[in-house]
Amino acid sequence: MTKKPFLFDLTFEELTGIITGLREPSYRAKQVWEQAYRMFVSSFDEMSNIPVKLRANLTEELNFSHITPHTDLLSSDGHTRKILFDLPDSSQVETVLMGYSVRRTACISTQAGCALGCTFCATGQGGLQRNITSGEIVEQVLFFAKELNKKEDRLTNLVFMGMGEPFANYNEVMKAIDTLTDSRGFNFGARRITVSTVGIVPMIHRFAETNNQVNLAVSLHAATDELRESMLPINKRYPIEVLMNACRDYVNTTNRRISFEWALIDGVNDSADQARELVKLLKGMTCHVNFIPLNPTRGFKGSESLQKRIDTFRNILEGAGIPNTLRIRRGIDINAGCGQLRQEAQKVQK
Repeated sequence: MTKKPFLFDLTFEELTGIITGLREPSYRAKQVWEQAYRMFVSSFDEMSNIPVKLRANLTEELNFSHITPHTDLLSSDGHTRKILFDLPDSSQVETVLMGYSVRRTACISTQAGCALGCTFCATGQGGLQRNITSGEIVEQVLFFAKELNKKEDRLTNLVFMGMGEPFANYNEVMKAIDTLTDSRGFNFGARRITVSTVGIVPMIHRFAETNNQVNLAVSLHAATDELRESMLPINKRYPIEVLMNACRDYVNTTNRRISFEWALIDGVNDSADQARELVKLLKGMTCHVNFIPLNPTRGFKGSESLQKRIDTFRNILEGAGIPNTLRIRRGIDINAGCGQLRQEAQKVQK
């Protein structure tokens, strides 16, 4: 049996080709596109502005949805909602919606699992199931856009920082971004999207050449090779010097600021020495450091840094003129850290 195409995997041009192949006028593609990406309908049957026959034909020709909520949790403070989605082949991905005073940020997965094995990350501890498609990335976004729309609210920011390494699924991630920023449909601003990588250097260079307005974040977490290799195995392939050269090239090519992510782990990477080494790496670069208190996972014994150590670390950076922010911890009571909900679901299944 031939596998049916998935609506959200299609480009506008591909959708137009399918619709004209059904002997319908090409303008019907625009109607379907707008209903899917602006009206957030849940099926072809809800597309009231297209003929019943075309709705039936599209239902026959295309799959409308690939994601089904498996677990849906809301944090006790009401600011964080996390959903574990089932995909058609039993793979699973997690998506998180975080609410702030004026921002609504969705944290999107780009792979079902991850093969890179970062020691403190629950996703890395669970391994890779598969790359997901551009449509499966897009549908995560649309799910929360629809939920917010019910409350007359909207998404303000997207971060590709959920399960998976975006640059290990580069083509699908970039196709999803093209779809989400398409002015004919969802029309999300590229400058409100951030893609995070652990440091796959060739893809950083490739990303820089795209000439788009999407933001780049690099998960650094350590300022010396020995420590970083113990935490992020990818550092053996792309040592810090190679990675930082790529980051500087990115800034010089794009004239855009780059962000660095740093999960603060007590007694591991929160020392004054690491702070001073980080200053050496970043001095003179147009950048920003996001400090993230560690989310606990079953596979890693580390704990979040003490506030005194955090303050000392940040003061060293601020004294060197390097801007930085300490993120607010969100959703600890619902396993909101990347990969944690899938980890718990797998534990229950076993």
